[in-house]
Amino acid sequence: MSGKVTKERVLEALRTVYDPEIPFNIVDLGLIYGVEVKDDVVYIKMTLTAPGCPLAQFIVEQAREAVLSIEGVKDVKIDLVFDPPWTPDMISSQLKSELGFKD
Repeated sequence: MSGKVTKERVLEALRTVYDPEIPFNIVDLGLIYGVEVKDDVVYIKMTLTAPGCPLAQFIVEQAREAVLSIEGVKDVKIDLVFDPPWTPDMISSQLKSELGFKD
Protein backbone atom coordinates (compact mmCIF):
# COMPACT_ATOMS: atom_id res chain seq x y z
CA MET A 1 0.00 0.00 0.00
CA SER A 2 1.49 3.31 -1.04
CA GLY A 3 0.63 6.78 0.17
CA LYS A 4 1.17 8.98 3.14
CA VAL A 5 2.29 7.46 6.42
CA THR A 6 -0.56 7.98 8.90
CA LYS A 7 -1.27 7.04 12.48
CA GLU A 8 -4.02 4.73 11.21
CA ARG A 9 -1.60 2.86 8.94
CA VAL A 10 0.88 2.54 11.81
CA LEU A 11 -1.81 1.12 14.11
CA GLU A 12 -2.87 -1.29 11.36
CA ALA A 13 0.72 -2.54 11.10
CA LEU A 14 1.02 -2.82 14.89
CA ARG A 15 -2.11 -4.98 14.95
CA THR A 16 0.01 -7.71 13.32
CA VAL A 17 2.22 -7.84 16.44
CA TYR A 18 1.06 -10.22 19.15
CA ASP A 19 2.11 -10.55 22.76
CA PRO A 20 3.51 -14.12 22.81
CA GLU A 21 2.20 -14.76 26.32
CA ILE A 22 -1.29 -13.38 25.63
CA PRO A 23 -2.34 -14.31 22.08
CA PHE A 24 -3.77 -10.90 21.17
CA ASN A 25 -2.32 -7.97 19.26
CA ILE A 26 -0.58 -5.17 21.12
CA VAL A 27 -3.00 -2.49 19.91
CA ASP A 28 -6.16 -4.22 21.15
CA LEU A 29 -4.39 -5.14 24.39
CA GLY A 30 -3.94 -1.41 24.99
CA LEU A 31 -0.15 -1.52 24.96
CA ILE A 32 0.19 1.37 22.51
CA TYR A 33 -0.02 4.66 24.39
CA GLY A 34 0.73 6.95 21.47
CA VAL A 35 1.77 7.20 17.84
CA GLU A 36 3.18 10.28 16.17
CA VAL A 37 4.33 10.55 12.57
CA LYS A 38 6.83 13.28 11.70
CA ASP A 39 7.83 13.20 8.05
CA ASP A 40 9.23 9.70 7.51
CA VAL A 41 9.89 8.88 11.19
CA VAL A 42 7.33 7.19 13.44
CA TYR A 43 7.44 7.74 17.21
CA ILE A 44 5.67 5.16 19.35
CA LYS A 45 5.04 5.23 23.06
CA MET A 46 4.19 1.77 24.31
CA THR A 47 4.19 -0.44 27.35
CA LEU A 48 4.08 -4.13 28.19
CA THR A 49 1.69 -6.11 30.33
CA ALA A 50 4.42 -6.41 32.99
CA PRO A 51 7.64 -4.43 33.55
CA GLY A 52 9.71 -7.61 33.93
CA CYS A 53 8.42 -9.20 30.73
CA PRO A 54 11.16 -11.57 29.50
CA LEU A 55 10.04 -11.03 25.91
CA ALA A 56 10.19 -7.23 26.03
CA GLN A 57 12.95 -6.87 23.45
CA PHE A 58 11.23 -9.37 21.14
CA ILE A 59 7.91 -7.47 21.24
CA VAL A 60 9.59 -4.09 20.72
CA GLU A 61 11.59 -5.44 17.77
CA GLN A 62 8.47 -7.00 16.22
CA ALA A 63 6.68 -3.64 16.55
CA ARG A 64 9.63 -1.83 14.95
CA GLU A 65 9.78 -4.28 12.03
CA ALA A 66 6.01 -4.09 11.46
CA VAL A 67 6.10 -0.30 11.20
CA LEU A 68 9.26 -0.27 9.07
CA SER A 69 7.37 -2.44 6.57
CA ILE A 70 5.09 0.53 5.78
CA GLU A 71 6.16 2.21 2.56
CA GLY A 72 7.64 5.61 3.29
CA VAL A 73 8.76 4.90 6.87
CA LYS A 74 12.49 5.50 7.24
CA ASP A 75 12.86 5.03 11.00
CA VAL A 76 10.89 4.02 14.08
CA LYS A 77 11.61 5.35 17.56
CA ILE A 78 9.98 3.34 20.34
CA ASP A 79 9.75 4.71 23.85
CA LEU A 80 9.01 1.81 26.21
CA VAL A 81 7.30 3.22 29.31
CA PHE A 82 5.65 1.77 32.39
CA ASP A 83 3.76 4.82 33.58
CA PRO A 84 0.88 4.53 33.64
CA PRO A 85 1.15 0.82 34.35
CA TRP A 86 -0.87 -1.42 32.04
CA THR A 87 -4.06 -2.95 33.42
CA PRO A 88 -6.71 -5.16 31.78
CA ASP A 89 -8.97 -2.07 31.75
CA MET A 90 -6.85 -0.83 28.82
CA ILE A 91 -7.99 -3.66 26.55
CA SER A 92 -10.08 -2.41 23.62
CA SER A 93 -13.86 -2.63 23.90
CA GLN A 94 -13.95 -4.99 20.91
CA LEU A 95 -11.48 -7.42 22.47
CA LYS A 96 -13.25 -7.23 25.84
CA SER A 97 -16.46 -8.16 24.05
CA GLU A 98 -14.77 -11.10 22.29
CA LEU A 99 -13.40 -12.28 25.63
CA GLY A 100 -16.76 -11.90 27.35
CA PHE A 101 -15.61 -9.11 29.68
CA LYS A 102 -17.97 -6.38 30.82
CA ASP A 103 -16.88 -2.97 29.54
